[in-house]
Amino acid sequence: MIKVLFICHGNICRSPMAEFVMKDLVKKVGLEREFEIASAATSTEEIGNPVYPPARRKLAEHGISCAGKTARQLRKSDYDHYDYLVGMDSANLRNMHRICGGDPKGKLSLLLDWTSRPGSVADPWYTGDFEATWQDVSEGCRGLLEAVSGT
Repeated sequence: MIKVLFICHGNICRSPMAEFVMKDLVKKVGLEREFEIASAATSTEEIGNPVYPPARRKLAEHGISCAGKTARQLRKSDYDHYDYLVGMDSANLRNMHRICGGDPKGKLSLLLDWTSRPGSVADPWYTGDFEATWQDVSEGCRGLLEAVSGT
């Protein structure tokens, strides 16, 4: 089983979008039984809150539901449980290193590192541009899926 945890600041926009896009992609290629996919936050600000409404709407536009998802915080124990801990930007990555106590097994990365254009996933909380975030997340998830499953 391949275990992937997507991480952003609050776990209400980018990381849940990545979680549910990835779940959709693995289902479409018939690999859903081979993956465990979740998301988490580096902060405590949104713990227990649902996915931000504009992010829910963007997923729904593409036929993807995120019903029942609520924000949770990244835990140090997640490092041992997951094979890939994938952040959305450099601030997330710094906080992931801090929370996990480093990265001795090389499990931490940024989502767009799995594409031909490394960098940060657009943060719609500040930009309001959920389409740009959708594009970044979709491209990153496709790259990650290809890299870890060979599809």
